[in-house]
Amino acid sequence: MFGNLGKKFADDIATQVQQKLGEHLSNKARETGSTEQATESLGQVTGRRKALFIGINYYGQNGELRGCINDVHNIKNFLSKNYRIDEVLVLTDDQTSNPRKMPTRQNILAAFRWLRNGAKSGDSLIFHYSGHGGSVKDTDGDEEDGMDETLIPVDYKQAGHIVDDEVHDVLVRGLPKGVRLTSIMDCCHSESILDLPYIYTVNGDLQIIETSKNEGIATLVGAGT
Repeated sequence: MFGNLGKKFADDIATQVQQKLGEHLSNKARETGSTEQATESLGQVTGRRKALFIGINYYGQNGELRGCINDVHNIKNFLSKNYRIDEVLVLTDDQTSNPRKMPTRQNILAAFRWLRNGAKSGDSLIFHYSGHGGSVKDTDGDEEDGMDETLIPVDYKQAGHIVDDEVHDVLVRGLPKGVRLTSIMDCCHSESILDLPYIYTVNGDLQIIETSKNEGIATLVGAGT
């Protein structure tokens, strides 16, 4: 589906992100005396690769989608053909015979824990989500626009959304130094769904944002190419 063009695009993004983050950390070190450094070249994986794929078509529900499960199969096939992947977990709402493989709220959060479990320096974690995304009112003051972004599980009517704070806390926070997490989010309101301190925009800019979630402060400290 993507072939060599997809690989080149991914490599170009990785190179630019690595360069921008390196520049930001160097500038920060000069200003503050910090010794913080980038932990690892983005193009180097010396450990395991684990991948989590989630696709939700919301069969029989309002807002039913048609292509999300196909997206999962296409991305999974592309990555498997071009990269070594040691462990794979797929949640899609056509796996009705296996309740543990349905993309419910509980199963998605359990899958996040599976993805990061045992991760150590040199490992690469891949997370692909295709489905609905949403937004709800921010309740802890950490969003500049006053809204939290959300993932919408197949059982959202009963179990609710998964807000970005929870995605960050379960999937991202506390990952060991040297672990690389690559996330591909194919949903609405996905720009800051991981609550990361930087945003890579479609025009090629890397915006690096220093955040304090406790105080709800966000300051743009770097952008542009």
